Amino acid sequence: MLVVFQNGYRFTLIKLRLEINMENVLIIDGMALLFRHFFATSLHGNFMKNSEGIPTNGVQGFVKHVISAIEDTHAAHVIICWDMGAKTFRNDIDSSYKAHRPAPQEELIPQFEMAQRISKELGFVNIGVHQYEADDVIGTLAKYLDKEYRITVICGDRDLLQILEDNIEVWLIKKGFNIYNKYDVERFKEEYQLEPKQMIDVKAFMGDTADGYPGVKGIGEKTALKLIQAYQDVDGVLISLDKLPKGQQNKIAISIDTLKISRRLAEIHTEVPLNLEDIKERMPYVADFDFIGSICEKYELKSVNRFLIGR
Repeated sequence: MLVVFQNGYRFTLIKLRLEINMENVLIIDGMALLFRHFFATSLHGNFMKNSEGIPTNGVQGFVKHVISAIEDTHAAHVIICWDMGAKTFRNDIDSSYKAHRPAPQEELIPQFEMAQRISKELGFVNIGVHQYEADDVIGTLAKYLDKEYRITVICGDRDLLQILEDNIEVWLIKKGFNIYNKYDVERFKEEYQLEPKQMIDVKAFMGDTADGYPGVKGIGEKTALKLIQAYQDVDGVLISLDKLPKGQQNKIAISIDTLKISRRLAEIHTEVPLNLEDIKERMPYVADFDFIGSICEKYELKSVNRFLIGR
């Protein structure tokens, strides 16, 4: 907890009281959960088809994970963010961005709409914006809400570590429904010796094979971290290029355009056009397990109902 001494002891006590009374907002990358739980069971051919023959395995894991996350974070507000199609503004920057990713499995396709529909019926705020990724929506919401709330973001990779703030934590999914790699600002600074925002510049150099942008060929995470620790950002490295070992100079010099494009691709956009006040009004959530159970009965989510027993 950050304490700032200003105008004496009285101000400090007021600030501490405000932080203690902040409610928790849980923001989830819906696709990250849905994909993870789909593949966790589909590997064994367990698609959990309903009476209409529609697979529900990803949806069932998704719902169980969200319920567990609400309990783990003591969330008073829940928002699920979704990708809305394969193309975003990043494809206008680089047409090859994520172009290498295979089409989703046939059994997963009907579960995209089902997961969003069930989320809405359960009372979660669902948000997706065409031309933007879920990460951008998450970043926009977190930056808007963190002055009034404590934010926990649950996602599948490190891209969102760049949005860490005093009131924003990022929990990276590891295993099951409640095992996470949890980051706050202090842990990030201790581990990387950087400010969270500098992760953008690190990724610009190292690239991201999952997202399909190369960074600088021959520079991996270890070297990228050292460069940003020493020179602060991409521009700082370029200004100091003559101070680097010859091998690094050559690698960077022939990749400057790619480096700058990679930085634009790596940065989370935190000004997605959203009706933020409307979202704030709709995001309060109180778990009602009887109601959740009735929705699960409606959609034949048998494993979720078993999961709810005893809660």
